[in-house]
Amino acid sequence: MNIAAVLRERARLDGDRIAIVERARTITFAELDDAASRAASALGRLGLEPGARVLLMSPMSIALYIAVIGVFRRGLTAVFADPSMGLGRLTACIERVQPDAFVGGPRAHLLRLVSRGVRAIPRKATLRRLTNGAGPRDEEWDRTCSSEAPAIMTFTSGATGLPKPAVRTHGFLLAQHRALSSSLDLRPGDVDLTTLPIVLLANLASGVTSLIADADLSAPGAIDPGPVVAQIARLRPTGIVATPALLGRLAAHAAAKRLTFDSVRRVHTGGAPVFPSLLDRIGEIAPNAAVVGVYGSTEAEPIARLEHRVLSTEDRRAMRSGGGLLAGVPASGTTVRVLPDRWGTRIALADGENVESIALAAGGIGEIVVTGDHVLRGYLDGAGDDEVKIRDGDRVWHRTGDAGYIDGDGRLWLLGRCGAKAVTGGDTLYPFAVEAAASDVPGLRRSAFACRRGRRILVVEVEGDARAIREALLRRLSWARLDDIVIARRVPVDARHNAKVDYQALHRLLARQ
Repeated sequence: MNIAAVLRERARLDGDRIAIVERARTITFAELDDAASRAASALGRLGLEPGARVLLMSPMSIALYIAVIGVFRRGLTAVFADPSMGLGRLTACIERVQPDAFVGGPRAHLLRLVSRGVRAIPRKATLRRLTNGAGPRDEEWDRTCSSEAPAIMTFTSGATGLPKPAVRTHGFLLAQHRALSSSLDLRPGDVDLTTLPIVLLANLASGVTSLIADADLSAPGAIDPGPVVAQIARLRPTGIVATPALLGRLAAHAAAKRLTFDSVRRVHTGGAPVFPSLLDRIGEIAPNAAVVGVYGSTEAEPIARLEHRVLSTEDRRAMRSGGGLLAGVPASGTTVRVLPDRWGTRIALADGENVESIALAAGGIGEIVVTGDHVLRGYLDGAGDDEVKIRDGDRVWHRTGDAGYIDGDGRLWLLGRCGAKAVTGGDTLYPFAVEAAASDVPGLRRSAFACRRGRRILVVEVEGDARAIREALLRRLSWARLDDIVIARRVPVDARHNAKVDYQALHRLLARQ
């Protein structure tokens, strides 16, 4: 079933309701359906037949979603490549998947000057031309797509190598919609401020009105929070879904102005580590909201969720003493297990084995693996599957590469990347054990733990009295036996979310010390 059929049914049910708000522009569900139909027809006039790949490059906008739904209606595959990965990687990714068409805004088309991959794409069109509402409708809205037909192709972050193409089929998108709808508590008639593209698609399928944040979402950790706070005050959304970096900016601005978001009933944040101190700050500015941290990945979104209100004094004490970062209970439809940490080596099940038989008992620390209908079963052409997929009968488990454990209450705790652990003197220490413990020390903006040449080092960004903060960290982290605390101007983070520590860049920074 093509997810476009679900969206068309939403247009039938909620045609007059606003679907998306983009600054001063709005579009109803019925208008979105009509515009997507005309976009599908325009894609057909480009000579694109079902199965073709269309590279779409645009910030979140009404036009982008008209194009995406038009791609679905035409039976095509929407390809998304994040420019933040850098020109070299971007070109390599485009050349890897060989799109049949390129659609983007004026800035995106400038890539034709510098990327041979973009120049080689045979068909090109501007987003405005595709979505201007001109031309006939595509009346074949019920074009059949099997559940295995590809719908969206994105790329992994590439933290451990070249980004891998991740293909979401139509069946996968529907399963992911169900998982997100349950995890985010999406209800028809709600109004969400959202900054995450896949969540906006789930909103559309759920009948939720989406407000696109009035900010440069390519740099969520550096946005000007003023316009977004004004947007919330003016439009009074009932929900917010955003990255930790962006929400941190909103929380700091609102607190400084003594503002609260009284209309907001739920806030969800994920895409990077969500520390309790951030949940606390969000709870202060959104006093009527259920505040939830979400753990997931490109291949499995969502995996687990943590409600701020259930955080206990004991949970906080455990995190401050090296227990790691509490991620919460597995999301609906998600099965999570922990295997012995063998990251970097392939896992092939022997005869008579299955994942359940080799999984660790509660409290056992190892690598987190996950399965479910909304968990990606493999990458394009199987490239990379041997390293991160475990075939277990009809099930496919995804190896997250994250270390952690499941406690006696069935909750998942994160300890950080398996590849970032420090093994010194026969003792193993994972990064989140240290970073979560340090996260609420007053004056600390961000921390990153690394082991270099056998020495345990914590790199920190601070604001205020650096000496006092350093002494507080040494007291808090005495159990970690740190060799040094390095105060840096900036702890390197990922380009996409501006919140996950870039450990490769961190080691380069330490090499220059």
